[in-house]
This record gives sequence, C-alpha cells and structure tokens, in this order.
Amino acid sequence: MCGIVGAVAQRDITPVLLEGLKRLEYRGYDSCGVAVHADGELRRTRSTSRVAELEGLIARDGLAGFTGIAHTRWATHGAPATNNAHPHFSPDRNGRPRIALVHNGIIENYEELRAELQAAGYEFESQTDTEVIAHLLNHLYDGDLFAAMQATIKRLQGAYAIAAFCRDEPHRVVGARHGSPLIVGVGQGENFLASDALALTGTTNEIIYLEEGDVVDLQLSRVWIVDIDGRPAEREVRTVVAYTAAAELGPYRHYMQKEIFEQPRAIGDTLQGIEGADPGLFGQGADAIFDGVDSLLILACGTSYYAGLTAKYWIEALAGIPVNVEIASEYRYRVSVPNSRHLVVTISQSGETADTLAALKHAQSQGMRNTLTICNVATSAMVRECRLNFLTHAGVEIGVASTKAFTTQLVGLFLLALTLAKLKGRLNAEQEADHIRALRHLPVAIQSVLALEPQIMSWADEFVRKENALFLGRGMHYPIALEGALKLKEISYIHAEAYPAGELKHGPLALVTEQMPVVTVAPQDSLIKKLQSNMQEVRARGGHLYVFADAGSNIRNEPGVHVIRMPEHYGMLSPILHVVPMQLLAYHTACARGTDVDKPRNLAKSVTVE
Repeated sequence: MCGIVGAVAQRDITPVLLEGLKRLEYRGYDSCGVAVHADGELRRTRSTSRVAELEGLIARDGLAGFTGIAHTRWATHGAPATNNAHPHFSPDRNGRPRIALVHNGIIENYEELRAELQAAGYEFESQTDTEVIAHLLNHLYDGDLFAAMQATIKRLQGAYAIAAFCRDEPHRVVGARHGSPLIVGVGQGENFLASDALALTGTTNEIIYLEEGDVVDLQLSRVWIVDIDGRPAEREVRTVVAYTAAAELGPYRHYMQKEIFEQPRAIGDTLQGIEGADPGLFGQGADAIFDGVDSLLILACGTSYYAGLTAKYWIEALAGIPVNVEIASEYRYRVSVPNSRHLVVTISQSGETADTLAALKHAQSQGMRNTLTICNVATSAMVRECRLNFLTHAGVEIGVASTKAFTTQLVGLFLLALTLAKLKGRLNAEQEADHIRALRHLPVAIQSVLALEPQIMSWADEFVRKENALFLGRGMHYPIALEGALKLKEISYIHAEAYPAGELKHGPLALVTEQMPVVTVAPQDSLIKKLQSNMQEVRARGGHLYVFADAGSNIRNEPGVHVIRMPEHYGMLSPILHVVPMQLLAYHTACARGTDVDKPRNLAKSVTVE
C-alpha cells in the first residue's frame, strides 16, 4: 500500500526512482508520480495508470534531475485522479512550486489544518490529506527544510511516512516516519529514502531502519537523524540482501501462480534446521516466557487472522491452553480484560500492518508484555516490537492475495502449538517425532496437491459464470473455508462467503439454489459423517456441491456433486493441504474472468494505514 522512493545524488536519479516504483508495484496502487529538481525548478509527471506508462510520459517530458521523490498511491482521501496523485507541490508567493512532497498514511486532523491553511491564503488542487502536509511544510519553511519538517510533524495527528525536497535547497531530501515504515539507503556520495528496502535493490544494500518519530536529513555525503524528541539519534546501518529473484516471473502467468507453486520450497525453507519443538525456535528467553503463560491472545487481520483461527484449534487441542483470536482493527477499540499472563501473538506477512501494530501496542499498554510475532520480514516493525519471533521464510510475496505467506504462517503456528504442548507435558517424544516427520513431509504432499491443477481448472470454467458462492468447512477446516472464500472474492470479484457447515440450517441455506456453487472442505476426520449430512441439505435444495475430499472417503461424483480427491489424509496438518486447491480455484477462476490477478481492484499488499 503506497510506496515511496527518494534520492539525492550527483547523477540523474529518475531511472533509480522509476526502478524503485516498479519494485513496489506489488504493494498495490492506483496512481503514481515522480518529481525532480531540474535547472533550479521543480518538475513532475503523474499518471493514473501503471508505472510503465509513467515511464513513457517521463521520457516524453524529458524529466531528469539529481534530487527527487517518487510515489505509488493507494487512494484514501480523494478518488484515483491525476490531481490527487503524488508528489504534491506547494508554491511560493509568486506561484512557482517550492516544496515537493509524498506521503504514506492518513492524517487524522487534516480538515482542521486545511481550513487553517486556506485562511492563510493557500489554494488546494486535490482532495488529499497529503497536500495539507505540503502546504504546512511550506508555511513553516524559513530557509531550513529539516527544521521545517520537525515543526510540521508536531502539528500532525495520525500515521505518516513523508519524503520532501525544496527548490531552494538542492541536494537535500528530508523524511519523517510515525506509524508507517520508512528506510534510508546509504550510498557513496548519494543517499536514498524508501518505504521498503526492496525498492533500492541494485542501488544500495546498506540500509537504516528509521524508528517511530525519527526525522532524517539526506544530503550527498551525510545522513542526519533526530528522534521523536529532536535529539541526535544513531541508527544501525545494516546490510540487507533483498529477494531479487522474486521479481522474475519465469514460466508463470502471474506472481500469484508462481507463489502458489513456490509453497513446497517456502515450507521447506521455513523448516530448515528444525529438529523438534523447542522454545529456542522463538527467540532467547522463550522458555521462561512460555512457562508463565496461561492463555494466548492472537491479533491479526485478513488472511493472517484465518491463520490465527486455525492455530486456535491446534493449540487448544495439543497444549490445552485457551486461545482468543481477535481481529486487530477491532481489538484496540473495545473494552477488553487484560491478562498479564497472556502470550500476545501477532501474525503479519509484512510485519508493518498498521492495525496489527496498533493492536500490539494497545495490548502492551494494558500490561501484556509477553509478545511473539509470526512474520516473514526480519527487519520489520513487528519483529522489533515483540520480545519473541518466529520468522517464516516465504521470500517476497508479490501477489496481493496471500498464498505462501499463509501456509508458512501455519507452519510456524503449528510449531508453536507443539512447543507449548511439550512444555505443558502433553506431548511425549514419540508424538513430537511423528509431528515433525509430518511437517517435513509437507513439501512432498503439497506437490501432489499441485498436480490436481488440471482438474481444478475445469471447475474454474464453471465458476466463471457465477456471481455468488458458499464455502463450507467444519472444525479446524472452517477457517480454511473462510480463506477459500476470501481468495475467490478478492481476485475474481465473485461474492463468496464461508460458514461452519453445521450453520447452514441457521440461515445460509436460504441462499442455496442451482446457481449457488457450494465449495466443501471434506477431510476424512471425525466430523466427516456430520459434514455429509450438511451436504445432503444442500443437495435437497438443488445446490451444486464442489467437494475437496480426502483419499479413502466414500464421497463420489454424481449429478450435482463434483469431487476432487486429495492425494492423502494429513491429520492435524490437513488445513495446510486443503487450502492449496482453493488458492488454485480462485486463481484460475480469476484468469477465466480476465481480472488483474496480482493487483486486484481497490486492494493493496501491505496495509500500512488504519
């Protein structure tokens, strides 16, 4: 969601800015733009199309400069339109652009600031909250852009990552962050800003992660940082090797398809070197923290929330510890009962999800200090904020619809369940070894599921004509039904809902007709007979069932019942296998409908605003 790239150099940095925007496209956006300092003036080019079109417009306009900023915007305030696209300009009294600025996040008090600035004579060309920051920075500017930025952020309420430069101070870019990620790239005689280290791959791998409240001054041979209190701050320079291979599609049509097929490798990488259920997997001091835990509070959003729901079944069954799973965006706004013996677990692919970070901080403010994150990015805010962590090794996930990040999160959560069970004396050595063997077999098992793709494609040909779908599951497969419905709706735009199969008779059955496909997760477990009864309820109303059934089940193809048989039953790890065919069903249905699979409308990859 929204991407920032900035640079100050002694060369034309337009190619660097454009390459950075291309690497950030996966985050989701609906407009983009570049502004540079050129021949003593500020110039910009903006587009409501893709970065590739922006690149053509820049070539046409001859845009070039040694200082500049660039942005991909995901609309919040104001429609996706050129006048709302970043960078925003603020002019001097003669109408010449003096300040150029880009911003990620949401400014909550922008209306009051806008009225104040209008009263001071500033005219607004957009509906964005970002233009307010540009005019405020200009209003407070008195020859020192860095000082003006420090003064500006004192007036802002909300979340932001900001990059700006000024016509009157060549070779200088300033930035600030609060609640939205921003990093510094350190070069030789040149320096950079970005919202993601991936944007600077190939330019520099020397990265500084700014902390909450930091303000940074970039010049050709200097990086100066002050903290939230205005005191000089030393921040570590880290060497970061980005996953450049993730940008190559290879033989695949879309990144989502590539990432679905990367799941065996991603799970294998996540399990690399793991011999058993050990607290050390989660960080130093985990054994002491786990020993004092009497319950878990899981905080997450979207797909990660469904991973948490699945983990609840595992942890309660294996470890006998109660688990509460909360939608992060709701948790912080309700009155809850804090428990200092909670283990607060956050789940996030990016580690920068704004709602989850805010929920984590709320939990900490309530006295809950035992925190653990399941995350895919070692340098993320979530990892830095939590005492413990388990890093998945999915690699960069480009497609907006999460696939390999979800399945590797489930692996991490299952290991947590095993570890807690072992510490509670509920898992003996033989059981532990069996579970670890099953985990290690997952890559092979998923390869067998991926081989079902041709059968799933034939189902997609049926779904392409539908506008609604139901997904059913029972027990620990209910969250997998939720995830299947989410995947279908977010990339094919087919309305899809999921229910525990036993809830059909309490309302959803009213929706069932021959036009309503009902996707059913049917593992060969203790609930299979009850699930089959629920399936008969659908058939009796003329509904068409699409069933993912385990090997050995007696569910058969017949009129109105379409069955794809899974290669094997996988016990407690069955949810990880059963989600894969639903990813493929959503993917191929979206392809058949001609939607933008990797960049579905209105959605973003990293949701860094509330």
